[in-house]
Amino acid sequence: MARVAVILKVFPSSIDIEPVKLKEIIESKLPEDYKIRDYGEEPIAFGLKALKLVVEIPEESEGGTGRLEEILQSIPEVNEFEIEAVHRLG
Repeated sequence: MARVAVILKVFPSSIDIEPVKLKEIIESKLPEDYKIRDYGEEPIAFGLKALKLVVEIPEESEGGTGRLEEILQSIPEVNEFEIEAVHRLG
């Protein structure tokens, strides 16, 4: 089965949540076949930093990124997120 790289920006629910800690929280909630391949942080404003992620997920015929979105929405430390790109891996 092919794999897909999802590039997204995740905004924490509080300025007190460091991007690295948010990454660890998200990583602990992901299914075994989902992998965070890269991450970084992006300053937003007034000390708030967004977490930039590249998450590798299995290619699904239906739903696309739906499962990943549901997982992120269920995490209290995540205020909101934006999917910036989706790429099929060869």
